Amino acid sequence: MSDIRNLALYESGERKIQWVKANMPILSSLEKEFAQEKPFEGLRVALSVHLEAKTAYLCRVLAAGGAEMYVTGSNPLSTQDDVAAALVKGGMNVFAYHGATEEEYNEHLRRVIEIAPNIIIDDGGDLVNLIHNEYPQLIENVIGGCEETTTGIIRLKAMEKDGKLLFPMMAVNNAQCKYLFDNRYGTGQSVWDGINRTTNLVVAGKKVVVAGYGWCGKGVAMRAKGLGADVIVTEIDPIKAMEAKMEGFTVLPMVEAAKIGDFFITVTGCKDVITEEAMLNMKDGAIVCNAGHFNVEINVGDLEKNAVEIAEKRNNIMGYKFANGHWINLIAEGRLVNLAAGDGHPAEIMDMSFAIQALSAEYMAKNRDKVKVGVNFVPQEIDRNVAMRKLAAWGISIDSLSPEQERYINSWNV
Repeated sequence: MSDIRNLALYESGERKIQWVKANMPILSSLEKEFAQEKPFEGLRVALSVHLEAKTAYLCRVLAAGGAEMYVTGSNPLSTQDDVAAALVKGGMNVFAYHGATEEEYNEHLRRVIEIAPNIIIDDGGDLVNLIHNEYPQLIENVIGGCEETTTGIIRLKAMEKDGKLLFPMMAVNNAQCKYLFDNRYGTGQSVWDGINRTTNLVVAGKKVVVAGYGWCGKGVAMRAKGLGADVIVTEIDPIKAMEAKMEGFTVLPMVEAAKIGDFFITVTGCKDVITEEAMLNMKDGAIVCNAGHFNVEINVGDLEKNAVEIAEKRNNIMGYKFANGHWINLIAEGRLVNLAAGDGHPAEIMDMSFAIQALSAEYMAKNRDKVKVGVNFVPQEIDRNVAMRKLAAWGISIDSLSPEQERYINSWNV
């Protein structure tokens, strides 16, 4: 029961999965433990995450724990058809293919919800939103779920505030072993991997505009600086703007940054970050791309409305010529540049993020009657578990407190 592009592609996908597995020691250790303990025995898991090799290995780890997996992607341009084929060849239920239309993408989401999942693993909130809006009769089957990214947690908190979220969800993105590493180092590297492989242009000496200075924006700006760029940050939060200033970056409103930028990367989680007002100020040859979850940060409608000519400039780059003769170049349709134009975060980074996912799902399964309905923090012991496993994989040991130090640090009367 699957809907993929081409099963014959499975050998290429299998090689990709085996490569990341060799570089994901935490998940490998969990796979062995889950295979013995079977924490998901008898449970159906619906998963919507960017469907590439690292996600595929997470699916196999959960399956080793007894889960019956139903898998789809969380972005039509990030699905890798050979990886999807490898999962199907291994007996998994997969509904996804690269370049799916909006209608096809939504149908794939429905296929994994219609199986009445017990656990939902989401990236951006599409599955949770769908089951609440279209399949409320299936909610009684749901023990809970996990959300991977900032955008999804924003949606979950809005649902919770309105009293609409009807089962527990673990805010995986808010775990320290997720956001401190995935959002910062993972996004920082993978965004520039995607830009560099797509444009084949030098970054050194260019002016790079980073919209948003959260953990992801910090990572993108840091890597741009390391590549030799002159970095400009745009922000709406005065505290984050101060952080950017004190890191040595120029801080400007987008409409002013537009006049001098060469590369523009949006990473805010909000819509209409780059609109007509900024586009009309951009230099000829400006390159714009998005690293936020949904393709709403760059207003593509404004690009199309103002264009007197549209042309494919390079694979995965569309050029829009304005009346002033300036071309603005858009990478990957304004979708997630690190996945729609690359392979996503490095395997070693996703090893931590997906270990948090796997252990949070296990926690849900084992504590189904104890976790409150709504958005939940990942328990600190899961964060520490992942950190200690990662250090062990690196061959690093650390100090621990003596009993006397424990008493001292926990006492007010010193």
